[in-house]
Order: sequence, then structure tokens, then C-alpha cells
Amino acid sequence: MTAPVAITLSVNGETLTRAAEPRETLADFLRRDLGLTGTHTGCEMGVCGACLVMLDGAPVHGCLIFAVQAAGASVQTVEGLSESAMIADLQRAFHERNALQCGFCTPGVLVTAQWLLARKAAPSREEIRDALSGNYCRCTGYEAIVDAIETVARRRSAGEAASRFLEEPA
Repeated sequence: MTAPVAITLSVNGETLTRAAEPRETLADFLRRDLGLTGTHTGCEMGVCGACLVMLDGAPVHGCLIFAVQAAGASVQTVEGLSESAMIADLQRAFHERNALQCGFCTPGVLVTAQWLLARKAAPSREEIRDALSGNYCRCTGYEAIVDAIETVARRRSAGEAASRFLEEPA
């Protein structure tokens, strides 16, 4: 058995040092060691996208990266995006458009959507579908998800702040 390795990384803006098993995935590290359960584990083969997190600003499958590989990096999870209000408008639009059902894929989809909208303010429906090609959803058929992301792109282009969507609807 290999001894745990001390790693230092930034998770959702907080620098921390923890011991990680050399073959422990980043997804498992986030879930078990840090209690960040929004990073789901589904296929454990990088196919379903439920484990998506941002690693130094790029979306990665947390099930394919070892925690020790993230040493020195910045990791942002769906919890960090949510707590910062960066995805408040996406969360609201998903609710409005009924773009979630069981919710298992939703964290990974939200991470993907935020990444896409940060790179392209007004993506086409085809570009949204292409960005979502790494996220597997069994429940929705994707149309409502694409609608929600398109709605947020339109609202952001019109200058509506994400924090405005933190309030409950009237």
C-alpha cells in the first residue's frame, strides 16, 4: 500500500493542504475528503460528465484526474460557482425551463454551461449542444437544457446581473 501524499491546492478560492492517496481521483477527493458532493461520480470513465469541475479554468472530468495531479492548481466545483452567484441565473433558468429532473447530471451541466457562456456570450443552439456533448442526461432530452442556457445567454447579453436571480420568484 502506498502512503498518502500531502497536496496543496485551491478549491473554490480557499487554499488548503490535505493528504491524498496517490491513486485517488479528484472527484473522490472532493467528495470524500472535502465533502463537496456536487461533483457526482457516474461512469468513472470520463463519458457522462457528472464529475465535471474547473481545473485552472478548464472543464475536466474529475474521475479521470488523480487528486495529486491537481496539486498547485485551482479547482472550482459547482458549489463554488453557486456560492459565488456566478451561476444563479443558470440555476433560475433551469428551474423556469424545467431543465432538470432527477438532478444527477445537473452539476456537470451547470459547470459546462458556465464555461461555455464565459467563452462565448451568445452561443447558437448548435454550439450549446456541442458544448453539452460531454454531459449525459437520461431524463430531459436536452431541449429544456438548451432553452435554459440560451435564455441565460440572452439575459446576460441584455445586461441582467446573475445576482438578480438569487431572489425567489414573486
